[in-house]
Amino acid sequence: MKKNILILAIALIVVATSQSYAQFSLNGEFRPRSEVSHGYKSLAAPDQDASWFTSQRSRLNAFYTADKLVTMLSLQDVRVWGSQAQLVGNEDYAISVHQAWAEVLLSSEFSIKAGRQEVAYDNHRIFGNVGWAQQARSHDMIIFKYQDAINLHFGLAHNENSNPDDNLYDGNDAYKNLQFLWFNKKWDKASLSLLALNNGVPVTVDDSQEVKYSQTLGGYGTFAIGSVNFATNAYLQTGKSTSDIDISAYNLLLEASVKQGFTLGFERLSGTSHDDTKNKSFTPLYGTNHKFNGFMDYFYVGSHINNVGLDDFYLKYSFKKDKWNWDAHLHYFAAAADISDEDSKGLGTEIDLQASYKISPEVNFSFGYSMLFGTDSMEQLKGGDKSTTNYWGYAMLTVTPNFIK
Repeated sequence: MKKNILILAIALIVVATSQSYAQFSLNGEFRPRSEVSHGYKSLAAPDQDASWFTSQRSRLNAFYTADKLVTMLSLQDVRVWGSQAQLVGNEDYAISVHQAWAEVLLSSEFSIKAGRQEVAYDNHRIFGNVGWAQQARSHDMIIFKYQDAINLHFGLAHNENSNPDDNLYDGNDAYKNLQFLWFNKKWDKASLSLLALNNGVPVTVDDSQEVKYSQTLGGYGTFAIGSVNFATNAYLQTGKSTSDIDISAYNLLLEASVKQGFTLGFERLSGTSHDDTKNKSFTPLYGTNHKFNGFMDYFYVGSHINNVGLDDFYLKYSFKKDKWNWDAHLHYFAAAADISDEDSKGLGTEIDLQASYKISPEVNFSFGYSMLFGTDSMEQLKGGDKSTTNYWGYAMLTVTPNFIK
């Protein structure tokens, strides 16, 4: 009886939404991932044992689309297997809201999107959803959009604590105030995006709170010459650090790809030398950093901020056949600024191998293995022992069922 009532309720929803020219969909994601590592993010110590754990992301995503409205609600649970007792007696591991936003379509060109949302632009270098991380990243933000022959987005965010009696913010997010303007134009064989970002971080000065602002200006472009596709980043950072030091930093990236699956590239994130008086370290802020400088996450994934920067020379190869997708990456890392008067800039080499197999449209299995070969300079920056075997591997199952279309 209860099953029949549920089926009838779903049928009524479908009929009602179809009559009002609205659409509703409900889908999920189940993503358990096992990881094994010895020297992940930092060189392993000689007596350090390898670690092995399994984490899982479980999501329920609801979409509703009408004539002048698009909404999304995404609930997720992220945990490490074994971190919660089998007999749960509390709410410490409650489900969280990953996204909850509404986009109002004022016309065919103008819209306003407000709420908790993923913010991702271009190649995800400055703004990305950090989809590799099980928890991913979302912002509490409002974005005004103009989308026609050009795309123009203006975003605003202001974070506060729940206490309405003061204007102090000591929350977990990196900023209190944020504003950005993003421009994008596409042609047949080229595209150009420009970004202006003002990032305000709260600091305590003499028992009061101030906001230190830094600015990131630049863009991302793609173009083709014959059978070769090029992509490039160019960003400058200025303003003040949280320690009230002037920032003068930059990021450059240039890569070339061919249809045979090869990509050759170089990226520099400027750094601060041991004798610099300015902060010359570029910070990629809210990007998907796991995507860029090696899968072992030695740089800019929770570390290496305000450090000597990075030069990353890389060669990548991607191959697809039937339901298989194979990737191999080779990175050579060096410091962008002097570590000391004696240390070499060379940091090491990393090899990343990964593959995925699409079992069905809703089921995908992927796995990978990486090794890093460090130098004395890497020991100087990260600690650990370069002579140890430093590796990281994973196996991940991703299931994305569509419950209601």
